[in-house]
Amino acid sequence: MRTISIPLPTILAGFVAVLVGYASSAAIIWQAAEAAGANTLQIAGWLTMLGIGMGISTLVLTVWYRTPILTAWSTPGAALLATSLPGHSLNEAIGVFIFASFLILLCGVTGLFARLMRLIPSTLSAAMLAGILLRFGLDAFTSLQGNFLLCASMLLGWLLAKTWAPRYAVVVAMIVGLLVCVMSGNLQNGSVPVAMVMPEFTTPHFSLSSLLGIGIPFFLVTMASQNAPGVATLKASGYEIPVSPLIVVTAAIALLLAPFGVFSICIAAITAAICQSSEAHPDPSKRWLAAAAAGAFYLLAGIFGGSITTLLTALPVAYIHTLAGLALLSTIAGSLYQALNHERERDAAIVTFLVTASGVSLLGIGSAFWGLVAGGICYALFSFTRRAKL
Repeated sequence: MRTISIPLPTILAGFVAVLVGYASSAAIIWQAAEAAGANTLQIAGWLTMLGIGMGISTLVLTVWYRTPILTAWSTPGAALLATSLPGHSLNEAIGVFIFASFLILLCGVTGLFARLMRLIPSTLSAAMLAGILLRFGLDAFTSLQGNFLLCASMLLGWLLAKTWAPRYAVVVAMIVGLLVCVMSGNLQNGSVPVAMVMPEFTTPHFSLSSLLGIGIPFFLVTMASQNAPGVATLKASGYEIPVSPLIVVTAAIALLLAPFGVFSICIAAITAAICQSSEAHPDPSKRWLAAAAAGAFYLLAGIFGGSITTLLTALPVAYIHTLAGLALLSTIAGSLYQALNHERERDAAIVTFLVTASGVSLLGIGSAFWGLVAGGICYALFSFTRRAKL
């Protein structure tokens, strides 16, 4: 039986993807759970089941397709829940989770979402991905202001390693950053209980007002701001995977685990880009190993869901920003090249990129969706005009 050897940079890519995912939005998940009326132990149980759900879905999809497919919770959805759930009971919140997951499952089963995604040109997908990731690339350098020693040391370590050992550049930056944090006392020491918190089953309650007022917007935001960018990221990275099975699997797992606080499981975009880049593995056919490693780290994060937030707060925010930005540099460059390489589609692509990068939010839906809409309109209009002139 042939054994699979996983290089250290590949494992680290999976670790960084999970680290970035949790560090960037775990606090929002906490706020959403608090808004629903969950207590501390219940919130820890939510994080436990979210980690397990994302770990299982990532491993199943990645190993089945031999493709770096990461799943994630819906951060825009969590932000919507944090502002919409106050005044509603925890049971109603669980009802909203079940309702939204069922609608997403329905989209996957009917193939509606896949048909919509096939209409998006690859240049616009790449431009949208570059727009999503631009902020992370900028943060790698804006963090120098106020955290010069830490961030400059990480950037210098990355630069030297990129010159002499390119595959280990992000690994070196991570280690250098940790050493600087330890020596400068930037790690916050505290009591971190290492224990698994058992999830608590909550009986759902369905009310028309919460399903229409929260469930429908939550469904739309999750599909437009999380699943659509996630599928587009796969496409932009050169992985052509049937969309409907991805939606069905993630929605079915979320639906099954919803009574335990799993509000969503979606196709990841930003964290997936880390595992889909050349930094994870020079061979695109082997980058699924990085996603598999991320799935394993998700499971570990789930098992110790009661400790994950405390652990994350020990790391400086500047460290997370710099590490994420460096891990995504090659993906940003590749996406921009793919987006702007076709002269006839360049104007539509740059509109997609700029609208997405602007961070504008309209009707509760994030800029990634509106970037595709704006770019799509330009693409359709320019194409029609060219055909009319022929």
